Amino acid sequence: MADFICFDLEGPLSPQDNAYDLMRLFPGGDRIFEVISRYDDLLALEEREDYEPGDTLALIVPFLVLHGISEEDISALASRAIFTPGAPRLVSWLQGNDWRVFCISTTYEQYAIHITQKLGIPNQNVASTPFPLDRLQTTLSGEESELIRRAEEDIRGMRPGDDDQLIKQRLDEFFGKRLPQTKVGAAMREVRPVGGRRKVAALNRFAAAYNQPLARWVVVGDSITDARMLQEVDRAGGLAIAFNANEYALSPATMSLASRTIDDLTDVLQAWREGSRAATRRLVREREKMGGEGDRGHFHWLADKPADFAEIVEVHQRIRRLVRQEAGKLG
Repeated sequence: MADFICFDLEGPLSPQDNAYDLMRLFPGGDRIFEVISRYDDLLALEEREDYEPGDTLALIVPFLVLHGISEEDISALASRAIFTPGAPRLVSWLQGNDWRVFCISTTYEQYAIHITQKLGIPNQNVASTPFPLDRLQTTLSGEESELIRRAEEDIRGMRPGDDDQLIKQRLDEFFGKRLPQTKVGAAMREVRPVGGRRKVAALNRFAAAYNQPLARWVVVGDSITDARMLQEVDRAGGLAIAFNANEYALSPATMSLASRTIDDLTDVLQAWREGSRAATRRLVREREKMGGEGDRGHFHWLADKPADFAEIVEVHQRIRRLVRQEAGKLG
């Protein structure tokens, strides 16, 4: 009987962040993305109605359109993307041992499909964000361009973490009041990033297609966009793994691994196959006592709410930044 596993893409399978890299194609785009990413965190944490973690990918649309970024640029970045160390080996091992492998990613589908095809994950097993960027390019007028340019100047002067109140106030004004009155604002609403509850919905669609309850699934994520998916699978009795994760993903997970290479999960997944959650807990507890070695093999069982959670977060932050580099600081 097959087992079922679903990965987030950016983090577990590839260290890069496609949206961040797209924004870095024009001057100052990296700072704009970092501020908007922080705004995304703030909205997600306040649980604003109809807002999901990862909606950053909709919020950056006006700036991509302004600077003429195209779908071809997305594909070009995908062609140069690298894998998280151990990801090809792990996916190959899974497929060779009768696992069904899925990917649910917030990233744009032009990027997700390219990367997952190289890993041998079938297109029908991938859910990501539809993004008709070339068509959206036709919506921008001169007056709207000036509005977005002024917003860019404002955003570049903000510092994520230090200016959270200012970020919230100014971007609420821009995205909530000014932009919706424009054509590009209307076009932006067509982009529905697959994060938060939308990831859970995608997972439930895959589970229903194979008539497999969430208790039989393993999911692997690393950020706030994965938190609800991790939570739902953990609550159902499945295995929710946080890999090189931030605190948003660690908190709802069943267990975690901080490591330079993701194929350190092989023994855990074999334990899950042989004895489900109980066997997995025993193995992870054993590895936890042994401790990690340098940048490899830092396992923690999180389902019992460990007292040293803050220390676990620090280990993940260190190795996350090592593996993901600049993208590692994003929420």
